[in-house]
Amino acid sequence: MLKWFRKKDAETTPSNMAAAEAGLPPPLQGDAEVVAEEPQEDQGGFLARLRHRLAKSRERLADRVDRLVLGKRHIDAELLEDLEEILITADLGVHTTELLLDRVRERVKRKELQDPERLREALREEMEAILSVDAPPLDPHRAKPFVVMMIGVNGVGKTTTIGKLAHRFRQDGLTPMLVAADTFRAAAAEQLERWAERIQVPIIRQQSGADPSAVVFDALDAAVARQVDVVLIDTAGRMHTKVNLMEELKKLHRVIQRKLPEAPHEILLVLDATTGQNAVSQARLFQEALGVTGLILTKLDGTAKGGVIVPICQELRLPVRYIGLGEALDDLRPFDAAAFARAVL
Repeated sequence: MLKWFRKKDAETTPSNMAAAEAGLPPPLQGDAEVVAEEPQEDQGGFLARLRHRLAKSRERLADRVDRLVLGKRHIDAELLEDLEEILITADLGVHTTELLLDRVRERVKRKELQDPERLREALREEMEAILSVDAPPLDPHRAKPFVVMMIGVNGVGKTTTIGKLAHRFRQDGLTPMLVAADTFRAAAAEQLERWAERIQVPIIRQQSGADPSAVVFDALDAAVARQVDVVLIDTAGRMHTKVNLMEELKKLHRVIQRKLPEAPHEILLVLDATTGQNAVSQARLFQEALGVTGLILTKLDGTAKGGVIVPICQELRLPVRYIGLGEALDDLRPFDAAAFARAVL
């Protein structure tokens, strides 16, 4: 069933209250709120906002490094041992911590780094280098329809992220369409439909329990017929049957490719930053099964574990496409390695 939502008159209804109780986003009050431009920020303003949203991660990393080097005159073995503990407990992981410390030791050995007060700056530079994964940019203009397969376990904020991403595409002048291919959870399709209403974009969904592959097949037919620019496919994050999740996602991938051989053009894995090292394990499993092309990390504003981005990029060499910094529509932001490194370290 394809739904095209029209502009509605502003109103407050009991359904809005029900939506809030169910944890769903209420519809916006008319098109004006949907298409309103985000406030413009210069680089300094954005960095300040980013630092504020990443305050917990910054406290766990930057503030502790500052306290470590306070009053120290030399970078010695004891200082580096204490630094190792800080990095590991900031969710950078053992392997990434060892890599960063090896690079710091090499700088010290070459006498490029001697002042402890420059230690944080050196770490920031090395972190930025790891986060700056060499990958093609996400370009929705390179195909029509540009098909994005959104994957991730339940509870990471995948459906909300899809809604916010569709909003960004619409602000950029593109026509997005949402596809409710998580037919194993009625609540997932309902939440996605509420997002479609909120941001005034079309959605394809079927009854609960329908074959996800059939939903995707029909969606791509509709996208081609209606000349939709971007198709965002919400997928299951857990099975309620004996069907293996990864096998089901592989099946969806094959269906997409049969319909559009070059699609999906992006496979974006949504991860919850608050899970710390579990996010690394999830990324590894999804990458092995599907070949992820990019990452979206959510809930960074509510966690001290933002450093987990670094080991994921270091181990899997996957680019972070967006980060979630809050609940507002414009709180899904394109990832900037330099700005992120400055914000947390």
